[in-house]
Amino acid sequence: MGVNGKYSIGILLTFVLLAAAMLYSFPVITLITGIRGITADSFFTSRIIIWIVLIIIFLYNMIIEKGPFLLKKETSYSTLFYGKAVLSLYFICIIGGAVLNAIILFFVPEKISDKLLNLVPVFKHNYFLIMVTCLTAAVVEEFLMRGYIQPRVEKIYNNPTLGIIISAVLFGILHSTYGTIGQVLGPFFIGIVFALFYKRYSNIKILIICHFMIDFISLMALNFIDIKHLSVF
Repeated sequence: MGVNGKYSIGILLTFVLLAAAMLYSFPVITLITGIRGITADSFFTSRIIIWIVLIIIFLYNMIIEKGPFLLKKETSYSTLFYGKAVLSLYFICIIGGAVLNAIILFFVPEKISDKLLNLVPVFKHNYFLIMVTCLTAAVVEEFLMRGYIQPRVEKIYNNPTLGIIISAVLFGILHSTYGTIGQVLGPFFIGIVFALFYKRYSNIKILIICHFMIDFISLMALNFIDIKHLSVF
């Protein structure tokens, strides 16, 4: 099998495993432990499953592809650049996401995700779970979506634009388990912004930091804001 064939299988394997983890983690946890619904313990266990997906793809890369996991060599930048890049990405994603959600709500009035509402009491004042959740999303999703999938799609088709679009589309689809249009298009928008940055600056660490910050601030806000009264986010 050629390199492109191995990359194609790796991309498919990554998406299938992540989708399975998103869709079936809680039913499997319930089957094994008897824990019903989403609790702090079951949610923590589901994050472990997502880390296992990352480990499996690392092993696939090491054993089958036998090459570097990150096809794009990491570029080093100054501390000042890190700070400016993280803040710029954060505000682009937050402001752009807010505008996008406002447009969606204007054309398609939709209620807040039931899954998101169920998660509110789980994260309430559970700072350890918030940290674990944000770290898991930031590290696993950036390594797999931007670090692994994006450059491999680019290599297969010799087309950087396809790498950006496909990685963003898959990123959006993986968030469809929340059951709303906004929870798909919002991540898709962030996926485009992050993919463009990764293509230009080749630094996954900045994306991990920014992703963590977006999720951390959002989850911490759940401790102080009644989500039922939010109209945009």
